[in-house]
Amino acid sequence: MAHKVIFNLPKRELGREDIEFVVERDGKRFGTLLVSKGAIEWRPTNKVYRRKLSWTRFDQLMRESGRPV
Repeated sequence: MAHKVIFNLPKRELGREDIEFVVERDGKRFGTLLVSKGAIEWRPTNKVYRRKLSWTRFDQLMRESGRPV
């Protein structure tokens, strides 16, 4: 199952405006990944909430659960 990722970069320094990655699976929107200076957030499609991780917690999670490549 391949994912398609589309993104828009802001025209200014990262911080005030997130970088937004739109992720699609099988031609349908799967969710949106938001990246800022302070954190990373995942917003699933058709959900009101977001899931937020600090960069420190993201690093820890990737070290513990990520697959080495």
